[in-house]
Amino acid sequence: MIAQQVILRKMTPAEYGAATEHREAESVRVLSKVLPEEVARERVQHGTARFLPDGLDTPGHHLLMAENEAGEAVGNAWVGPDPNQASGSASSAWLYDINVFRPFRRLGYGSAILAAAEELIASEGKTALGLNVVGDNEAAIALYRRNGYEVASMSLRKRI
Repeated sequence: MIAQQVILRKMTPAEYGAATEHREAESVRVLSKVLPEEVARERVQHGTARFLPDGLDTPGHHLLMAENEAGEAVGNAWVGPDPNQASGSASSAWLYDINVFRPFRRLGYGSAILAAAEELIASEGKTALGLNVVGDNEAAIALYRRNGYEVASMSLRKRI
């Protein structure tokens, strides 16, 4: 596979709206496996309000579009402060969301977006990028492993 390259840029307000709608719908879909849908929706919307109180202009957060060499939008990402570290002293950042648009999946753009996000946070003095991934998202897990990510903690669940 040819190594893809992307350029990251700040989302426009319309792109932010579409990305938020997509992220929230996906999060509700996942959480609805273990919570009633209404509770899942409230939890997801509360999370957006908590982490992005100023939306697109929330300080410390990067809400990014990824464009390929032809200038096509191939995906997006949200990178911000690591919620597991005290603000101001954090040496790591957090990948809250990454999305490769359907026509560009399985072409190397996920790795390209990760590499560009890593370069961005490194330029800010961060030394690590953390993230969460849903346990049954095999494609995402494979992407992260291919790109050198390791399990830092694990939470398991069994329905009884």
